[in-house]
Amino acid sequence: MSEGGLAAPERLPIDWQNPDFYNADAIDEELRRVFDICHGCRLCFNLCDSFPRLFDLIDESESGELDTVSSEGFKPVVDACTLCDMCFMSTCPYTPPHEFMLDFPHLMLRYRAAEHKAGDTGFWDRQLAKTDRNGKLIGMVAPAANWASKTDNKLTRPILEDIAGIDRNADLPKYHGKSFAAHAAHGPEVNTAAPAAGRKAVFYATCFVNYNNPDIGRAAQAILAANGVETAVDYPECCGMPQLEQGDLDDVARRAKKVASAMKPWIDKGYDVVALVPSCALMLKFEWPLILPDDPEIQRLAEATRDITEYIVEIAKNEGLAAEPKPLDGGVSLHLACHARAQNIGQKAAEMLRLIPDSDIKVIERCSGHGGSWGIKKENFETALKVGKNAFRAAGREDKAYVASECPLAGQHILQGMEMVHEENAETFKAPPKQTHHPVELFARACGLI
Repeated sequence: MSEGGLAAPERLPIDWQNPDFYNADAIDEELRRVFDICHGCRLCFNLCDSFPRLFDLIDESESGELDTVSSEGFKPVVDACTLCDMCFMSTCPYTPPHEFMLDFPHLMLRYRAAEHKAGDTGFWDRQLAKTDRNGKLIGMVAPAANWASKTDNKLTRPILEDIAGIDRNADLPKYHGKSFAAHAAHGPEVNTAAPAAGRKAVFYATCFVNYNNPDIGRAAQAILAANGVETAVDYPECCGMPQLEQGDLDDVARRAKKVASAMKPWIDKGYDVVALVPSCALMLKFEWPLILPDDPEIQRLAEATRDITEYIVEIAKNEGLAAEPKPLDGGVSLHLACHARAQNIGQKAAEMLRLIPDSDIKVIERCSGHGGSWGIKKENFETALKVGKNAFRAAGREDKAYVASECPLAGQHILQGMEMVHEENAETFKAPPKQTHHPVELFARACGLI
């Protein structure tokens, strides 16, 4: 048995349809096995709050070892995991094919799946996860909803905190009355003379782009059209990442089958599938095939799917770009989202932005601390700020004109953190930009398309 594995980590299918997957004693036994290995290793001490909670729990026990730790103490460790996958993908030396077979995020998922099966998922947690319903309903009253969600609204935010547990100080995404799918019906004309002409791509819009930030989708559509790619939009429903975080694997599997069925005709007609947010690309490419490993439509969809920045770089390398970008003055602090890094495709957002002449790109590979809906909750918001502080400081020190992240929620959280760091250290850190961008928005701007 080796001390640590040097091979690339390999994800194993999730055995969620086996009744033993939810057995409390089996889960506790596996938690103790994994936690004991983590206790002896501690390489992941600075990744997120799960590991400090675990190590403090053990260190403060009677023996200083796991044997005197009560299993009731494990829940805070599990609750702090955001399923970012960074421990599995970048740090842990004991992932498969190593004999120890550690997959810390999927063990946390198993614990949550058992909780969900037992009916222990909170009411408001379930409501927050219904992104399509929320997007459609809130979009009908978007101006009023956006007013009510402002952090300086002293009337509504305390009420939202008391009722739904959303921290009153956490920035929340805005809603749009017109979805990206509605905008996309009148997209730009395709440049049939471009080197990549003949390519066809169907956007999987994602709930965030569809309801919260259609500008990302419009920028992506403009870039692809200018480079000869015929595009369409299909959005059957959310990928289920919010449900995955809660352990609702039945619902994730249902969504996977529905989306794969809807995308099949497009793939049959030669379309590539392009996801506009990395969390959703990760679900389509990696998580769904682990949940439904024997479904050929799921496997085919995974093979056909690209992240948007990955797709643009692919065109640039294979056919070449027709739309020539021009320099962006002031430089870019670029945060690489954890779920983009977990796809194991390289720094595609950075590669894309470096196609811009005289590009001044500062890459930040630190966790933003947001973790989807996890970071906006009252019990987590301060921890989210603590975890993301290194990313905030890195972006603030660079003093670039633009701050960008592949994950729009992470970008918003980083900007809020930068503002707080600036308030604490006004002499050292200049005031941050007024907004963040998705990298495709900046690339489209450099190309003169938006």
